[in-house]
Amino acid sequence: MRVHVTDLQPGDLMQHDVYNDNGVHVLRKGTVLQIEEISKLIQHSVDYIEIEPREVLITADSSSDTPETLHQIKPQFDQAVESISSIFMDALKHGKFHEDLVDDAFKPVVETLMKQKDVVSLLLLLNGQDDYTSRHSMQVGMLSYYLATWMGYNDDEAYEIGKAGYLHDIGKCRIPLEILNKPSKLTYEEFEEVKRHTLYGYDIIRESMDDELTALVALQHHERDDGKGYPLKLRSKQIHPYSHIAAVADVYSAMSSNRVYQSKQQLLHVLRELHTMSFGQLNGKPVHAFIKHMLPNFIGKKVLLTSGESGTIVMTNPSDFFRPLVRTSDRFIDLSKEPDSAIHEIKF
Repeated sequence: MRVHVTDLQPGDLMQHDVYNDNGVHVLRKGTVLQIEEISKLIQHSVDYIEIEPREVLITADSSSDTPETLHQIKPQFDQAVESISSIFMDALKHGKFHEDLVDDAFKPVVETLMKQKDVVSLLLLLNGQDDYTSRHSMQVGMLSYYLATWMGYNDDEAYEIGKAGYLHDIGKCRIPLEILNKPSKLTYEEFEEVKRHTLYGYDIIRESMDDELTALVALQHHERDDGKGYPLKLRSKQIHPYSHIAAVADVYSAMSSNRVYQSKQQLLHVLRELHTMSFGQLNGKPVHAFIKHMLPNFIGKKVLLTSGESGTIVMTNPSDFFRPLVRTSDRFIDLSKEPDSAIHEIKF
């Protein structure tokens, strides 16, 4: 079975020895290909190889993440965004909210998330321009749920962690809009008021639910392992594991979204930033689990490069996870070897 190297899949079995154009032996017959071996073939400019025929596998959810399917679920997510906005208003007016409203909004979303594997496409689909706080809450709930499942939490725990992410910013309902929506840099006093949303959130959730852990996530999601977070300057072991998860989801969503004072950053670039933050700020365990499970979602995504070229991500680069191999109409670009070229935008 003759296959172009960019169409190879981990697990493919080589039928023959492979040599490059200079006669250098690259890989032996019988090699079971993994990402490292496929990358090696590309580095040696090998175009085609022969592999053993693949078994044809048909899975029930093989088409679950098509653009058409994703667009069909968008109204459900938009409803969850509207619901968290209403919950914020109730909390502002009454100092509490009805827990049933949270479950009514978030449970259907989780049932949908269980069937969807392409998290990157979901983020691209749901990253709207309007109502940052509510949309951000939806994204953090979604990402917290996914991250909890990737870390091995059971379904009930993952739901609770996702719900805590959904409610993590509820305290912002008490922050004046002129501060939340201020396009310029906040004054010291304004930033101190914003920081109080963690304390407000804890109080509101304790008034609304018999759930200490969800309240702790609202309180602790801006704490950092090095003790430089807020409001209590806790260190790693003092922060609840659920809060570590929500913090990763919170940072990723915030950095990859448009805000009044900051343009969104490219999704792979934000993963790199998370990786950097895992050495002292964000807890390494959830960060590394997040990166590990997010990276495969980028394969096959269409991108616009800073050079103006359009292409498709065909492989994660084992030497630099955040600068993948891109195929354009007329060439392959290994971004790890072209420092002057980068991904400008990932398209849905």
